[in-house]
Amino acid sequence: MEELEQGLLMQPWAWLQLAENSLLAKAYITKQGYALLVSDLQQVWHEQVDTSVVSQRAKELNKRLTAPPAAFLCHLDDLLRPLLKDTACPGKATFSCDRVAEALILRVRSELSGLPFYWNFHCILASPSLVSQHLIRPLMGMSLALQCQVRDLATLLRMKDLEIQDYQESGATLSRDRLKTEPFEENSFLEQFMVEKLAEACSVGDGKPFVTNLQSLYMAVTRQEIQVGQKLQGTGDPQTSSSASSQETDSQLLNQPEEPVSSAPSLPVPEKEPTVTSGPMQRPQLLKVKRKKLRGLFS
Repeated sequence: MEELEQGLLMQPWAWLQLAENSLLAKAYITKQGYALLVSDLQQVWHEQVDTSVVSQRAKELNKRLTAPPAAFLCHLDDLLRPLLKDTACPGKATFSCDRVAEALILRVRSELSGLPFYWNFHCILASPSLVSQHLIRPLMGMSLALQCQVRDLATLLRMKDLEIQDYQESGATLSRDRLKTEPFEENSFLEQFMVEKLAEACSVGDGKPFVTNLQSLYMAVTRQEIQVGQKLQGTGDPQTSSSASSQETDSQLLNQPEEPVSSAPSLPVPEKEPTVTSGPMQRPQLLKVKRKKLRGLFS
């Protein structure tokens, strides 16, 4: 499951509004299974399953549909992608969630080859180590990165003030008085910010501002975390790895594009059955079963 764990860590968070429930969620899907993480900012739930679980649950919820697990995983990816990428365009599926004891069940309903398709994500409370990996450590890293960014900007402003002072001493004047600014005083700025802007700036709300504004930085930090872990495994020397990773700049990380939820690759289609392709990727075959007779195809 290492691929699922690492893939999930590198996914951005999405903000979901399901009826009266506001949730943060991220998911990663491959042909081997899927991993899902959901939070209401009070608790965090998690589910990670392989193809055997997918196959068994598909039989229980969709008795009239048969397909290899990769087909169901690919269809689930198609249903989740619009939900996690664009809340204004929820796609063709209906989502709802229920809380049972300490578990959260995310229910999905859509159509597949003209028949109703159902799926339930059974999420249990995430372990403390998982919460730390996906929230605590990345948020701490983001805070340190933003603090470093503020220091660099303060230094740049002081340099700009010195440049302006040099122009003024050389006789330069402003053509428009409204452009005049006072020299930057970092301590005064920080004190004023704490009094006037802090309450608004740190308003978490339902988590939507975090999802809207900070996901590029979140993924840059999680990538850095993974790179450090890989170097530690490769060298076995924590000091060497930490020194090497610290040389990478924040701007290089932030310029890396966000990675979408991975589509599940198709599996080979059984022989003696025709296939139907959809888009650039050939999908595993899906059959509608009724009275043990083949009634249709899904791609």
